Amino acid sequence: MSVELFKYNGLVAGVDEAGRGPLAGPVFAAAVVLPDDFDHPLLDDSKKLSEKKRLILQRYILDKAIDWAVAMVDNVEIDRINILNASIKAMHLALTVLSVHPQMIIVDGNRFKPFKNIPYKTIVKGDARYAQIAAASILAKNFRDEYMRKIARKFPQYGWHTNKGYPTAMHKQAVMKFGLSPYHRRTFCQFYYQKNLFEDKS
Repeated sequence: MSVELFKYNGLVAGVDEAGRGPLAGPVFAAAVVLPDDFDHPLLDDSKKLSEKKRLILQRYILDKAIDWAVAMVDNVEIDRINILNASIKAMHLALTVLSVHPQMIIVDGNRFKPFKNIPYKTIVKGDARYAQIAAASILAKNFRDEYMRKIARKFPQYGWHTNKGYPTAMHKQAVMKFGLSPYHRRTFCQFYYQKNLFEDKS
């Protein structure tokens, strides 16, 4: 295993999110509590792994974890409260769903808000350092990807089955051609509004 378990005298919940940068879709977050003997040679930051390896790891994590939870905040709420607050809200929702009570929370990145007076530690690139966060990053990524494939069936013109809502050239061109879907983040699509602002409406 290329990452190590975060050691603490009590249950540790690793937390991470997926989907901060896309133009469309929700942000997902996962919280994972692992046993002290958890080990898998493939475990790493989800961004470094192929989809095949992530799915192998997901099955292992769901089978071996003491507890896990996944939550999402949709694009409407992202536009209302901004993506940082939405990401933290999704993390809090995932922690709320856990059936166990962690004594420590470790979070990927450098921003978080207190949760139920539980001590927490933010760790930049934590998904590449600690197993609990790496596991959370894999679940958040996989669950979000599956959600985007599902809604792509309703709106195939945006290519979400492959771009997962991220701002690829093809996705931005589709927005300019077809307009915004109900799943697009309006605050992330200013290029669309700027284009239409200068269109001749006569």
